[in-house]
Amino acid sequence: MNEKQALEAFAALSQETRLRIVRLLVTAGPQGLPAGAIGEAMDGASSSRMSFHLGQLEHAGLVVSRREGRSIIYSAAYPALAGLITFLMRDCCQGHPEVCNPAIATLSCCCEPVGEQADA
Repeated sequence: MNEKQALEAFAALSQETRLRIVRLLVTAGPQGLPAGAIGEAMDGASSSRMSFHLGQLEHAGLVVSRREGRSIIYSAAYPALAGLITFLMRDCCQGHPEVCNPAIATLSCCCEPVGEQADA
């Protein structure tokens, strides 16, 4: 991810509803959610409001859409989100890994398969 792409992503995420949508879609997983379900989760937001926000997120590359029958399903663009994290962390430690270790540990903990967390 280059600086221009990162700025577009951050601009899209700097609005409360769009940030909530991305977090919802990350939680939903790769199968995504239909636009109507996203609107319901956003306190029953109107379809025009959801269309605007989802369009902004799609333009920034943070979500992708696909048509399934009459529904449009939106999913988090995991490669783009990973690219944004990489962009932020790429030069973080400058030879001092203790600077980045807390962030890396947090991400590692969040990404463990469910069965492994229960065993710990």
